[in-house]
Amino acid sequence: MSLLNNAGTFELYRDDWGVPHLRAADSDRLAYAQGYATALDRAWQLEVERHRAEGSSAAFLGPDSVSWDRFVRQARLADTARRCHEALDPETAAWVGSYVAGVNDGLARGAARDERFARTGHAPTTWEPWVPLGIWIATHILFAGFATKLWRERVARALGDEAVTLFATDGPGTAGSNGWLVPGERTGTGSALIAGDPHRFIEDPGVYQQIRLSCPEYDVIGLAVPGIPGLGHFGHTGSAAWAITNAMADYQDLYVERLRPAADGAGIEALGPDGVWEPVHRHTETITVAGADPVEVEVLETARGPVITRGAAADPDQEQGREQGREGQGPDREQTLSLRYPPRVRRDLGFAVLPALLRARTVADIDRALDGWAEPVNVVHAADTEGGLLHRVAGAVPLRDPANRLRPVPAWDPRYAWQGWAETPCEPVQGFAVMANARGIASPLGVEFAPPHRANRIRELLSGSADWSPKAMADVHRDTHLASAAPLLALLPGLDGLSPAAQALRARLLAWDRHMEAESTDATVFSAFRTATVRRFAADPALAGLAGAPAGPDVFHPWLYLVPRVGYALEGLLGTALLPGLDRAAHVRAALEETAAADTPDTPWSQVHRLTPWSALPDPDAQWPGLGGDHDCVNATSTVPGFTDLTARASAARYVWDLARREDSLWAVPLGADGVTGSPHHRDQLPYWARCELVPVVTDWTRLTKESV
Repeated sequence: MSLLNNAGTFELYRDDWGVPHLRAADSDRLAYAQGYATALDRAWQLEVERHRAEGSSAAFLGPDSVSWDRFVRQARLADTARRCHEALDPETAAWVGSYVAGVNDGLARGAARDERFARTGHAPTTWEPWVPLGIWIATHILFAGFATKLWRERVARALGDEAVTLFATDGPGTAGSNGWLVPGERTGTGSALIAGDPHRFIEDPGVYQQIRLSCPEYDVIGLAVPGIPGLGHFGHTGSAAWAITNAMADYQDLYVERLRPAADGAGIEALGPDGVWEPVHRHTETITVAGADPVEVEVLETARGPVITRGAAADPDQEQGREQGREGQGPDREQTLSLRYPPRVRRDLGFAVLPALLRARTVADIDRALDGWAEPVNVVHAADTEGGLLHRVAGAVPLRDPANRLRPVPAWDPRYAWQGWAETPCEPVQGFAVMANARGIASPLGVEFAPPHRANRIRELLSGSADWSPKAMADVHRDTHLASAAPLLALLPGLDGLSPAAQALRARLLAWDRHMEAESTDATVFSAFRTATVRRFAADPALAGLAGAPAGPDVFHPWLYLVPRVGYALEGLLGTALLPGLDRAAHVRAALEETAAADTPDTPWSQVHRLTPWSALPDPDAQWPGLGGDHDCVNATSTVPGFTDLTARASAARYVWDLARREDSLWAVPLGADGVTGSPHHRDQLPYWARCELVPVVTDWTRLTKESV
């Protein structure tokens, strides 16, 4: 499919925010239009994501990207995407192919708009049909947090097996979202509202693209992932709408492998179940690096999956006996680990669900479509204009031994093999439904979940009215109450022997309303006190075995540093019995004295709590806004407690879907609709997003401006 064959077969309109509204004669031409418009607005972003999915981003981004590229190649992400694409049904394959054809025909024009291509010397090349599937895998491969199993293994080796979940405390800091569904009996119109916000690392350009897709078969607005056709996560068809959050399910496993040279000396074997030595796939690849020498990568794959870390050989009896002891195994001894993940096993990413969602007219249509969802595993809210409501989990979770969920398991023990696929739970909506990554509907499928604070606070706020409107939902989005501050503050009244300055600080903190408001100076002081507490806990001799620099590939290091782990688990560490030698009161007292002695000026929280987005090619002169909120607030602008007050992770979009009148729906993204730096719509939504305000969804074609394509 080429631009010549498709010229004039679609129309591109823009609203006042530059959001593309696309209209075409059929669904395939509309997919082409979506690809073309995305390439026009976000060519640089598409090329970065495409090369990240292929493990070739270092070729134009330089040495800092080598670690990621190495992981992508070792995990065989591109090969998995190709296999999943080969397994697509013909109709879905044609639809994805139309999107790719649109990207290819729009890339040159889009690249001409963006000076980053000239600055890096990078020129777009033709996409292959499987690339959208590769981008999807690369975007979500670390989303389920299998790297947390590396951290738990490190904890068990340093502190003993009983401490394996010591830092879980229902508080991971790397994934999460809010979502809530308010049935018609609690709204001003009598029809349901769906609202929420996905929490992801904020990127420039943004990770979600506001878009409208219209053809005779359907007319849908929503938030697309650039590089992926359709609207997989958030959409409104006019008569039905859906939204998701991360279910926090555990569906990726790490296997400890024992490798040896093959008998013929030409290959490698892995010890499989029941003591059988099995052949290992082996080849090498070369990563081209801008400004540096190329890097050779050895790619190995056992019957369990691709090998992502290569350690020293270990005796299988010692590994299999690890539940009984840790003799001879230091906390940082690197293992040879393979990664088993559902798309590689099933050759299915659930891409057939994407066009089915666009055609949905009712909750039943959405529910039926999501039966084919694969990855990532999500909690879903949906509603329709007939009063239908849906609250379910969707995705592929393997059935296997509970130990698989906690840490790496021996590849040679058949006990740890996968045994089929779990049923995905579904619950009726009673009163209203809230999804905020806490324990609940998805509990049978996971290990670690978010603390209950966001979910409880949303329920509390929703209970305060039976007359909700889309505009009123902004007040829920912007709520900054920090319930997780309570356990730390509860220790303050019992401290004695404080200096006068520390006594004054204690009184101030206890009088604080516990809201991380942008203008609050008390919030800034609390964060300084929390930082001091976290660092003192992390420096305690009881945790000395976890304090060193982590071993293994750099790409996993964010999961393996002690201070962030203590920061996110602080609430649980304040009360755990697993560290009897940890003198909590002494650390809190010392942190209070340290904070009081520092005489922190009365600085508004937003002056230290500033946005710091990730960019493949950072702009050192960029100015980013200060924010309210914190990681356990509904307005979840995440800090890393004990490490930084800056935020790189927050709401990657906010939305309110109105089932009474779609045109009354609202949304906002952190930056804007256009991915080109300096363009009028690159950051025009940023001030609204920073204040948790939303902008109108426009559905009236007469209010749009037609653009030549």
